[in-house]
Amino acid sequence: MARYSPERKEAILKKLLPPHNLTVAEVAREEGIAVQTLYHWRDIARKEGRPVPGKTLTADDWSAEAKFAVLIETAPLSEAEISQYCREKGLYREQVQQWKLECLSGFQTSEVQTKTIKQQAKADKAEIKSLQRELRYKEKALAEAAALLVLRKKLNVLWGDDSEES
Repeated sequence: MARYSPERKEAILKKLLPPHNLTVAEVAREEGIAVQTLYHWRDIARKEGRPVPGKTLTADDWSAEAKFAVLIETAPLSEAEISQYCREKGLYREQVQQWKLECLSGFQTSEVQTKTIKQQAKADKAEIKSLQRELRYKEKALAEAAALLVLRKKLNVLWGDDSEES
């Protein structure tokens, strides 16, 4: 079993990224490495949060973790460095900016969602209380109707009237 240095693995994985955009099978053939080994390395890199291609070749189809990894990697970079990074990864600066806005909007909506959830919980409690009150009222009415029916049967038996019409 061959051992590969981390630098060698990294160089091989870079062939999967733009500008090369080679498939796993092509890289495996070029490098003489088993296809399963490359898939394993790619999965490990993905779990570490590094942007690596998946089943799709377009950057818009990347997982949320990969997009977030790109945002973290580009955060300390200048505009020129971001442009260089995007060229290396096969991205557009606009995509990275859009991902950043989506990430920030996710944080902003979490506050709004929390308020909405609290308001919904308050409304649900009020509705539950109203429904319980209505249920108690209907149970009392049902019990009263049942008592009246029992009394009518007893009265009919007492008077000897077999008809249910009275």
